[in-house]
Amino acid sequence: MNLARRLAAEAVGTALLLAIVVGSGIMGRRLSQGNDAIALLGNSIATGAGLAVLIFLFAPISGAHFNPVVTLSEALEGKLTWRDASRYIPVQIIAALVGVAATHLMFNEALFTPSDHARLGPRLWWSEFIATFGLILVIKLSVQHNAKAVPLTVAAYITAAYWFTASTSFANPAVTIARSLTPTFAGIRPDGIVGFIVAQMLGAFVAAKFSSYLIGSRSIE
Repeated sequence: MNLARRLAAEAVGTALLLAIVVGSGIMGRRLSQGNDAIALLGNSIATGAGLAVLIFLFAPISGAHFNPVVTLSEALEGKLTWRDASRYIPVQIIAALVGVAATHLMFNEALFTPSDHARLGPRLWWSEFIATFGLILVIKLSVQHNAKAVPLTVAAYITAAYWFTASTSFANPAVTIARSLTPTFAGIRPDGIVGFIVAQMLGAFVAAKFSSYLIGSRSIE
């Protein structure tokens, strides 16, 4: 597939993913009347449902990464060239920011406002390690067993991870960066970005190595 078309798919898919995450967070908070459990329920269901659709639509075109750690894990395995990966990642980050801005316009928020939602500390970094480890493992093993199931397995995992991780499962550096610029339910204070991204990168690397071990591949060793 032509690189420009793949990048366009990554851009639109990532922007829509952020619109789903941030928009459903705003709507959930506004309608829940202060009940964070209800807001998180709406946020997680919308994210899972939207993610399943986006992966189904864009996977045949770009692989539907929407996530730098997914792109890096594909490059580590030789399934994506490093040249292409170096183009995917900036597009994902920029598109994530566009998705936040587009969502803020829908809900009458300023285009970008730094979040004041503190997400700091070892327990949250560990949560992001676990969330990202699980995400990459789900992707790798789903592709190995039944590639057609990937939209559903990834969406189901992320929906669950919203609830079983203390961080509510960002598991995506582009998402993390973009969510630092929304003052809404989905936000993360900018000083929490680095810890989250480091944990995500480590989780993705360990998962890539472990999945390679499980399926008997030596491509990333």
